[in-house]
Amino acid sequence: MTGVPAAAGRARSPKFSERVVKKSPDPLRAYLILMRLHAPTGVVLYLLPGLWSVSLASGRRPDLVPVVLLALAAVLVRGASCAVNDVIDRDIDALVARTASRPVVAGTISVRNALLFSAAQAVASLLILALVNWETALVVGASYPLLVAYPYMKRVFPWPTAWLALVINVYALAGWTAVTGSFDFPAAVIGLYACGFFWTLFHDTVYSHQDKEYDRRIGVKSSALMFGRASKAWLAVFIVLSVAGALWAGAETETGWAFSVLVACAGLLLSYLTVRVNLDDPKSCWDTFVANRYFGWIILAAAIAGQFT
Repeated sequence: MTGVPAAAGRARSPKFSERVVKKSPDPLRAYLILMRLHAPTGVVLYLLPGLWSVSLASGRRPDLVPVVLLALAAVLVRGASCAVNDVIDRDIDALVARTASRPVVAGTISVRNALLFSAAQAVASLLILALVNWETALVVGASYPLLVAYPYMKRVFPWPTAWLALVINVYALAGWTAVTGSFDFPAAVIGLYACGFFWTLFHDTVYSHQDKEYDRRIGVKSSALMFGRASKAWLAVFIVLSVAGALWAGAETETGWAFSVLVACAGLLLSYLTVRVNLDDPKSCWDTFVANRYFGWIILAAAIAGQFT
């Protein structure tokens, strides 16, 4: 969720978000980089499970106000978690080529200012979510201690990706409360949460293969090191379970045939990415990580189309 691609070896035009960050004034640019606005894939991965829930909870007439507020809050929650992550991991990041230029490691932003910036974003996100309803703010706020704990998991827990999956998919719950104002989560929401959980296991496992040699040398834990050569087999398992979670949610909400067709297409996309990715090539891993976001968009399209078929 918090990664930034290595720039070396890439022959491509900068994306809009990267151009905006690059052209911003120097003091501001450091903070935009700290919250990863130049690499918005993490925001998309965090937000989409919430949009799935909003769509299924709203039916054919979703209210755009909660969608906009959830999106704004997602940017800030992700920014806050990135800042905390960079402070806690600054000694590790300094030893990894891909992360050595992050603002806290490079000294562009002090530890104190990074923590203040993180706290400000965390509070602002809750205020934004409270405009939807207090239940949604409470659901997301309850995940904050778990987000702060995540960077420590790679030091003590053999499968830190599982912790990440538990935490970032809280937005599947928040999307439901944003529409219903209720903590009574039906089976459909549990299905969406499961879909997001196993999707996170998929994409973060691919992501972790970028740094596996550094992780092995430094002594931190990751999915790449835990699964090793069996990683692609595990990716296949995660695809099946993620698709099953989505289909369960669709069955519980009595969506039409288009939902199942599009969910199957999303599963085929991840299957193709699994076959294509070279887990020993950091660039291939990064490109696959970025491309996997289309799975989430297809599930959202399924949730919308399923209301009309």
